[in-house]
Amino acid sequence: MSKLKRLLQSYERFIATPWRDDVAAAQRVVFCVYDPIEERALRSRIGEFELATTAAGHRWQHFDLTDTFAQWLGTQRYAQKYFEKPELLGTLLPKYLEYLESRFASFAEQVGADSNTVVAVSGVGSLFGLSKVKDVVDAFAPRVSGRLLVLFPGSFENNNYRLLDGYDGWNYLAVPITADQA
Repeated sequence: MSKLKRLLQSYERFIATPWRDDVAAAQRVVFCVYDPIEERALRSRIGEFELATTAAGHRWQHFDLTDTFAQWLGTQRYAQKYFEKPELLGTLLPKYLEYLESRFASFAEQVGADSNTVVAVSGVGSLFGLSKVKDVVDAFAPRVSGRLLVLFPGSFENNNYRLLDGYDGWNYLAVPITADQA
């Protein structure tokens, strides 16, 4: 059986478990951790995560981060200058996080994400080198009263998440779901 199929089965078991309403925002976050080389295959199977969620009696909404940086940068007054001298972007990147926060807040409100909704976030790998996943999750989690599902290309070991296995990770309170869970 493929790793993605096992990941989906682990997710199905988790999402079918009754939810507690009295948990903090950081504890309502779920990371589905998968090997970064499986990114394309996972994206083609996001619909299966949606089916598992709705079969468990929950609503599903999907927010994709993949193109957000390009969309945001394209709106900047001096975008052409940043393309010519990308080293100047460092001072502007905190505004990208503000843009993501605003865009996600609008999305959550527009779709009516309630306490029975799973809001899935994909395209997290596109944050690499631009923003920390932890900062994005910290900004998004309070906006979701149900569950925030982060489709995470990386690894989880010893309670430590590493995006794209590219640098030291961080410890986070989220519930990890992996293909290797029993």
